[in-house]
Order: sequence, then structure tokens, then C-alpha cells
Amino acid sequence: MRIATRFTARVASSAVVAAALALVGVQAAGATASAAAKASPVTCTTANTALTVTEVSRPINHLLLKATNTGTTTCYAHYAPFLRAGADAQAPLAWVEESKPQAVVTLKPGQSAYAGILTYSPDGEGGGTAKTLGVHFTDKKAAATGKEKTLNLPKTGVFFNSAAAVTYWQANAADALTW
Repeated sequence: MRIATRFTARVASSAVVAAALALVGVQAAGATASAAAKASPVTCTTANTALTVTEVSRPINHLLLKATNTGTTTCYAHYAPFLRAGADAQAPLAWVEESKPQAVVTLKPGQSAYAGILTYSPDGEGGGTAKTLGVHFTDKKAAATGKEKTLNLPKTGVFFNSAAAVTYWQANAADALTW
């Protein structure tokens, strides 16, 4: 009888230990899941954002580039995008340095950043009509990152000349179009 009691007690204590370990495992898995939900922000790229380019009525000679975070993690829209107007472009559009915001634009999932694009100015030289716009995001060192995304420009194309430029990323469209 005594042997049976000890055996039952050991089986019961083993069950308690197993249950405790299982509970710790569940808690650890929960902690891992919550840590993943609170992942560190990443750099916005063409892989985790949706890009659109639209023609605006004011100011004239401008386009608006919109980047929307489609990922599950907050992303940073560093500096300004590198833009290539047309497939034959030799160099990216210049950045409008005066448009540099006080802080990096931070996009939670579903939020958008904007960049204004001046396509031409009477002061510019040469130029031609482009039908596509190549877009590269930048990292925190202002280097191109990720793959280029090619967008179709409105209508039958847009005229660009040497005065073409793009603003830094802005938190709203109005700020992007003031430059």
C-alpha cells in the first residue's frame, strides 16, 4: 500500500511539474509574439510600401508622390526618394534641400508620406517627355535601398527639364507641394 501511495504521489508531482513547464512555455511563446508585434521600425522600401504618382492642379508643373506603408511594422521614410524620370534618365532628380523636415518621417502601417516633384521651370534647360518614373527609397545614410519601382506617369507623359527636383519626404501632401 505504501509503494502505491509513493508511486501515486510521484506521478502527481510529475504532472504538476509538467503543467508548470507547459505554462512557462506558453508564457514564453506569448512574450515572443508580443515582441514581434513591437518590432523595431525598419526603412521604408518598395517592398513594404505602395507608391502612386499623381498630377496636381496647383502648383503648376508639379506631381505628388505618395508612399503608403503596407507592411506590419513601422517604417522610416529617410531623406528624399531617388527619382529617375524616364527609362533613359542619366541621373536622379535633385533634392530640394530647403524642404528637409526636422525629423525623419515615420509611417505606422497604413500611414503615408509625400514628396512633391517639380517637373520643369522656365529657368531650366533642355528636357523631354518621360512616360515613367523610377523610384528608389533611401536608407539612413542617404544611399539607395531596395529595388526600384517603376510608375507610369499621368496622361501621355510629363515634361521634365534640368530644373526638375523632388522634396524630402513630408508627413502631409500640403507640405510636399509648398516647394
